[in-house]
Amino acid sequence: MRAVVQRVRDASVKVDGNIAGSIDKGLLIYLGVEDEDDEASSLKLARKLAAMRIFTDEQGKMNRSVLDVSSKALVISQFTLFADLRKGNRPSWSRAGEPEHAQQLFETFKKDLASLGVEVQSGVFRADMTVLSSNMGPVTVIADTHDF
Repeated sequence: MRAVVQRVRDASVKVDGNIAGSIDKGLLIYLGVEDEDDEASSLKLARKLAAMRIFTDEQGKMNRSVLDVSSKALVISQFTLFADLRKGNRPSWSRAGEPEHAQQLFETFKKDLASLGVEVQSGVFRADMTVLSSNMGPVTVIADTHDF
């Protein structure tokens, strides 16, 4: 699994002009799933992101996790995180998980994150979405379960 994570002041996602999810201070998580990913991958990523210390403490050091400061996350499915640009100019999506599998793990990841104490909002799987956010810092981190 791969995630692009942003520390945000606020974020929202609209589907067909209607707000599907929104948060104030917390994490905006774009989540990609490969076919080789499983429930263990989901839990590993959820634990890592819930504990990741990217929010500042009183001394201005990134020393606090989302659980320490707000306990909110907006999760957006994002198969394009697995774009392959090695051939030509049109990205290949061959590494992205099959939709049924990816949707199951998208739902599992949201439940795993919630079970750790994070309030989870989300977009709609496979929908055309408009995402708005105010990145604080900016701080953006790429997390891949192959790396930890």
